[in-house]
Amino acid sequence: MIGSIERIYALVMRHIYIWRSSIMRLVDSIYWPAVQMVMWGFMTQYLLPQASFVAQAAGVLLSGLLLWEVVVRGNLSLSIAFLEEMWSRNLGHLFVSPIRSWEMATGIIIAALLRTLLGLIPVSLMAWAFFGYNIYSLGLPLVAFFAILQMFSWSIGLAMSGMIMRVGQSAESFAWAAVFILMPVSGVYYPVTVLPHWLQVIAWGLPPAYVFEGMRSILADKTVHWDMLAIAFGLSVVYLVVGFQIFQWFFRASRRAGTLLGQGE
Repeated sequence: MIGSIERIYALVMRHIYIWRSSIMRLVDSIYWPAVQMVMWGFMTQYLLPQASFVAQAAGVLLSGLLLWEVVVRGNLSLSIAFLEEMWSRNLGHLFVSPIRSWEMATGIIIAALLRTLLGLIPVSLMAWAFFGYNIYSLGLPLVAFFAILQMFSWSIGLAMSGMIMRVGQSAESFAWAAVFILMPVSGVYYPVTVLPHWLQVIAWGLPPAYVFEGMRSILADKTVHWDMLAIAFGLSVVYLVVGFQIFQWFFRASRRAGTLLGQGE
């Protein structure tokens, strides 16, 4: 167990050293969320005087954006942490060392968490400074929202990383696009009830739908639906386990096919 912790720590520190030597690798973690935050912030300022839901629940658009970026940044940060190993042709070197696949998955998850926090905390403070909206006013449920969305994003990132490991970098675009396919049915900016019935069924099978419905309930009615959060948490755990199993399956398939040593640009 001590050996596993040391190997995971070493993998995480490898990524931290990469960030320290090239700060530009972290810029996109802040840049894109900041650009979207400014755009939606001005849109919120425009809508506030109107007789709208936004006027009744100030910050609903900014909250939706910031929480959705938790999913996007979590997935991308994990995928990039994995792709860094492929781009540097280090994947084969890792797996001829004592490190095991679950240790690597744990290491890139921790690296993804750190990168997500480094990107989103400054952006949330910018939203507070520029538009007077403090997402931390959501209180304790915000911690639950973040944990649920992060676990869900990791499940997607692990599945996509496993597919890239098996298929090669031709599948790299799926790492960037995977979460955006789910955005229309996640209820980020509108209630799930506006969707057709068959899409609502899909939406309620995804943790983000419960999170964003819960967020709007807090902002509009000051009500926390802990039952919805419990369902979302349970779903996120299931998705994370499934995502990890997919990663493991692709790893075993890559090892049998002998493609691990041939990865890279």
